[in-house]
Amino acid sequence: MERSIFRVLVVDDYGPWRVFAMKTLQKNPELQVVSEASDGLEAVQKAQDLQPDLVLLDIGLPTINGIEAARRILQHSPKTKILFASEQRSSDILEEALRTGAGGYVLKSKAATELLPAVEAVLRGRRFVSASLTNSASSDPKNERAANHGRRDSSNMVPHHEVGFYSDDQRLLDDATQFLGAALRAGNAAIAVATESHRNSLLPRLQVQGVDIVAAMEEGRYVALDAADALSTFMVDDTLDPVRFMETFGILIGTATKAATSERPRVAFFGEGTHLLWTQGNVHAAIQDEQLCNELTRIYDVDILCGYSVGSVHSEMDPHVFQQICAEHSAAYSR
Repeated sequence: MERSIFRVLVVDDYGPWRVFAMKTLQKNPELQVVSEASDGLEAVQKAQDLQPDLVLLDIGLPTINGIEAARRILQHSPKTKILFASEQRSSDILEEALRTGAGGYVLKSKAATELLPAVEAVLRGRRFVSASLTNSASSDPKNERAANHGRRDSSNMVPHHEVGFYSDDQRLLDDATQFLGAALRAGNAAIAVATESHRNSLLPRLQVQGVDIVAAMEEGRYVALDAADALSTFMVDDTLDPVRFMETFGILIGTATKAATSERPRVAFFGEGTHLLWTQGNVHAAIQDEQLCNELTRIYDVDILCGYSVGSVHSEMDPHVFQQICAEHSAAYSR
């Protein structure tokens, strides 16, 4: 008996994710990836030309976002199934995505175990939504802004550990400035553990955002440290010492929290230490660092944004490493 073959178009603006998704889909011999696209308009055109059985579609895309792309795809290709793959957890985004006529919504951080079951369900006309979203569709309503590559306001009271993968410094600095600036303007504290050039660039940007950065530093509400120096306090012979890690950042976060002036003080923490570990080839320590950051968010009133400058290295991140890193975060962005 001849086996059915389902043709799939993979759409995402981040190359390592597309590679991971395609390798995962290839594990099912009934699935054939016929093409890939990196922006919304390209996805619409390719879907119209190829008429795939399914489009695996990101939400935060260039030109037009994934939700608008889904509407246009289904208008021209009504028999095509849509499955969203995103790390956005807002109930508003989830509902709007499904209102397009899409058959499912899977979290990227759960894709290692949920992507293939989601594809199978959607192709057979059943709805699939990641299990963690069916219980709590939105852990942070402000994440709705991420449908257009937005950044979360760190003054929100729900702890988050998020990651951004950046193609250039300007985009990284834009997100870091908004993340740290929102906390400081709200009377909270902010910590930047970054490279020297990024630390220097953040100061005038925060000033433009309406932050009296000199006063914030004098009050101890804004602390900027060198990422390499910070790593040296808890890395021993290329091995991460978890006790030293928790002590180092526990003291730092605790001190910054006491300096905050808001009624319910929080700390916004922007870090590039894990990026440095990755560029050094120490993937195990980078993953361990991310896991310990999750512990920090459970113990302290801290929100964390990790920055990876993927454009600063010659080779792209291995898709399996990318998936492991995403899995340790509450949300992931590529810009």
